[in-house]
Amino acid sequence: MKRILIILLFGILTMTGCAAGAQKKENKANDYRRIGTAEAAEIMAKESDYIILDVRTQEEFETAHIPGAICIPNETIGTDEIPELPDKNQLILVYCRSGNRSKQASEKLVKLGYTNIVEFGGINAWTGETVTASGG
Repeated sequence: MKRILIILLFGILTMTGCAAGAQKKENKANDYRRIGTAEAAEIMAKESDYIILDVRTQEEFETAHIPGAICIPNETIGTDEIPELPDKNQLILVYCRSGNRSKQASEKLVKLGYTNIVEFGGINAWTGETVTASGG
């Protein structure tokens, strides 16, 4: 009987630990908001105080980017402050090519203390205007 109680208690504690871990992951995923490109375009049309952050390489950025975007490659975002992003409460709309690097960059920005990060995937799905470094 004692053995059964011990096994049951161990099982309950193990399940509780797993549930706590799952909750922790869920909260982490909610530290930045994820939206689609259409919703991002709506925000850009309605809001005025935001930054569009392209986290691709400078070469990719020069090929084509969303008008008004700034380029800070994902690989350069680490633990140091980012001079181009001084206001940690400002709305920052983050994108890359397909959505992978923008998610990584968004997580890094949250860890740096940014509070209003919105990740909207990749320029591959963007149907709005784009510009190149040459202006075309």
